[in-house]
Amino acid sequence: MSATASEPSSSSVRTSPPASEVPSGAWRALILVTLGFGLNFWAWSLLSPLGPVYVERGLTADAALIVAIPVLVGAVGRIPIGALTDRYGGRLMFPLVSLITVIPVLFIGLVGQYNYATLLVGGFFLGIAGTAFAIGVPMVNSWFPPTKRGMATGLYGVGMGGTAISAFTTVPLVSSLGDRAPFLLTAAVLLAYAVVTWLLLADPPGWQPSRRNIVTQSLATMKLKVTWQACYLYALSFGGYVAFSVFLPTMLQVWYGLEAADASFRMAGFVIVAVVMRPLGGTLSDRIGAASTLLISYSAVAIAAAVLAFQPALMPVGTIVYIVMAAGLGFGSGAVFALIAQTSDPSIVGSVTGFVGAAGGLGGFVPPLVMSAVFGYSGSYSLGVLLLLLATLGAIVVTLFVARGSRDPAAAR
Repeated sequence: MSATASEPSSSSVRTSPPASEVPSGAWRALILVTLGFGLNFWAWSLLSPLGPVYVERGLTADAALIVAIPVLVGAVGRIPIGALTDRYGGRLMFPLVSLITVIPVLFIGLVGQYNYATLLVGGFFLGIAGTAFAIGVPMVNSWFPPTKRGMATGLYGVGMGGTAISAFTTVPLVSSLGDRAPFLLTAAVLLAYAVVTWLLLADPPGWQPSRRNIVTQSLATMKLKVTWQACYLYALSFGGYVAFSVFLPTMLQVWYGLEAADASFRMAGFVIVAVVMRPLGGTLSDRIGAASTLLISYSAVAIAAAVLAFQPALMPVGTIVYIVMAAGLGFGSGAVFALIAQTSDPSIVGSVTGFVGAAGGLGGFVPPLVMSAVFGYSGSYSLGVLLLLLATLGAIVVTLFVARGSRDPAAAR
């Protein structure tokens, strides 16, 4: 399918390593970009655990917008950042985005968190941290041979565990060391990472920057069928993960009467399960194909959503269902980028990743707002979960078309 899904740019060529050989430096690059992904996601998620705190302080009656704005900006910003990575390379873009992220982190920590308007402004620019995701995928894809790209991009996806770092540490740091502590710590770590990455990270061997106009390349990427297929699939997989990681504490408190700390720790457990399953999804995609792996993932999510809609008791059924949901979403997130690696020319992976990453971020932005609206209308989250079930069934249909296209060159074209 890759021969027909995209046309490589004549001015942008990445020389892939031999079929099974991992070049020297690839594992170091994978570790560095995964670490950067995690640290930027840690910064990106700082406001989510503090939403209830800001409500208690009277800054706002509903923290949904405070939490949602960084998600939205981080999602949409992946489109230009992915294209810029094709142009300038990850060796420049990762330290640059990390350094820029330090500014809104310090602004919120020192000034912005004491007023609703400045929180929104700070949260808007904090969204830049969420764009880091679109930098690492094309780098990893170019560093590793085709037979190992699913595994490598899946391991890179472990960086989304940065949200768990935020969930575990932000509120305890505020309680023990003061309001500014989590922001100062995050800024210091990002600064150190930017310096280390600038010194140690290298672009893949044979990589050449794309010389195509960024707008032209983005428009060409939008014409690819695989772009929109992967956008929908990732909007469900990663978007569902983001939505649950953001909204799950509220849902657990309302449905099951949990304390805020208990709900946050359970949310962190959800994140860990999803993070662990992501590289497994990528690895299995290398062996049985991304489409087959996605079918397994979405079947698990659909079953979990069908049970969750009936609001089962938290112990043991509810807990098991949330774990299955996390596993399915993490599994699918890893498989989607294996799908991109299997169907896209390496020279445009950054641009495709930008669009797909944006779809994933938007997939995380919309559901919390929908769930709040559904609860306000019906007094229950069950209808929102049923909407997730319908979206998952749609993803199964899309995946079946992807599988058929991969076997039929005419359909792929």
